[in-house]
Amino acid sequence: MLVKDILAGARTAFSFEFFPPKAEPEWEVLFQQIAELRALEPSYVSVTYGAGGSTRDRTHDLVVRIQRETGITVVSHLTCVNSGREEIAAILDRYDAAGVHNILALRGDPPKGQPWASAPDGFPYAADLVAFIKRRHPHFGVAVAGFPEGHPGTPNRLQEMDYLKAKVEAGADYIVTQLFFDNRDFFDFCERCQLAGIHVPVVAGIMPVTTRSGMVRMAAMAAGARIPAGLLRAVSRARDDAEVARIGVHWATEQVRGLIDGGVRGIHFYTLNKSAATRRIYENLALHGAIVG
Repeated sequence: MLVKDILAGARTAFSFEFFPPKAEPEWEVLFQQIAELRALEPSYVSVTYGAGGSTRDRTHDLVVRIQRETGITVVSHLTCVNSGREEIAAILDRYDAAGVHNILALRGDPPKGQPWASAPDGFPYAADLVAFIKRRHPHFGVAVAGFPEGHPGTPNRLQEMDYLKAKVEAGADYIVTQLFFDNRDFFDFCERCQLAGIHVPVVAGIMPVTTRSGMVRMAAMAAGARIPAGLLRAVSRARDDAEVARIGVHWATEQVRGLIDGGVRGIHFYTLNKSAATRRIYENLALHGAIVG
C-alpha cells in the first residue's frame, strides 16, 4: 500500500523509523523491538540509509525482511550522495521486484569528514531524485523531508520553501519533518507550506529525549534542533537518566496530544531501534491501533 493512500484515509496515522544494525546479533534484538512495536499497529514503518549510502545493502535487506515477515508497509530511505542514475535505477528496480513501492527521497549526508558530492551523472538535489523516481516508476509513492526549524543549509527561510515546493512539484506525495520539540514550530511550518502553495500532507517527526547525552546528540544530529527552555529546565532537575527518560516521554506525550488535537495527518516516531519510549507514549494517550480519527 502507498503511504499517500494511508494518509488520505486517516485523520492521524502513526509510523516508526528504524535503522539497519551493523552487527548480525543486533538484527534479532531489533526484530524483538519491532515485534513489540508491531503490537501498536503502525500504519507504516521506515528504514534509514547511511551517510553516503553506507548502509545500502543492509537497508534493502531490512526493508524486505520487515515487509516479508510482518506485512507492514515499509518506506525505504534513498539519498543522492555519490550515486549515479544507473545505480539508483538498479536500486529502484530491485525494490519494485520485492514489492516495496514507498521511498523517502533525500539529498543525504556525505560520509563523515568528506564533502557532499553527487556522481557525475547523479542528482544534485532531492527534487532531481524525486523526478527520476517518478519517471522510472510512476506507481511508487515518494516522500521528502521538511524542516520546521529551518533547513541547516538554507538560512533564507523563504528560499527554503521554494526548494521544498520544487520537491513537491517534482512528484513528492507527502512531507516528513525533522524532529522538533515545540509544536508551534510545526504548525507555523505547515502554515508556511500552505502559503507557498504546498498542499500535500505533512507528517510530524517526534523523538523523545531519553538521556542527557542523547539530547546533546539529537541536537547535533538534527543540525541544531532547538531545545525549549522548559525541557532543558526539567532535564537539569533530573537525578539520573531514568528520570530524564520519564521527562522526555512526558514532553513527547504532550507534543503528540497537541498534534492530534491540531489535526496532524501523521506522526512519525524516530525510535532509535528501541520500543520503550514509544510504547509509553501510546499508553499515556490510550492510543489503540494505528489511527486516531
